[in-house]
Amino acid sequence: MKELVTAVLLAIALEGMFYSLFPGGAKRVMELVQEIPESQLRIGGLVAAVIAIVAIWGVRVWL
Repeated sequence: MKELVTAVLLAIALEGMFYSLFPGGAKRVMELVQEIPESQLRIGGLVAAVIAIVAIWGVRVWL
């Protein structure tokens, strides 16, 4: 549970850094996302989640 909370907080910290360093870029990305159909966003999110889980597993197994 401690690792899950740490991971969520790290994700929030990275997102906050993105918004503070590139506020204009973040706004443009949000505008572009509005144009993408929900089905494509859902598939993209699922693919990203699977890739991240496989990467985490790989790091834990080999490092």
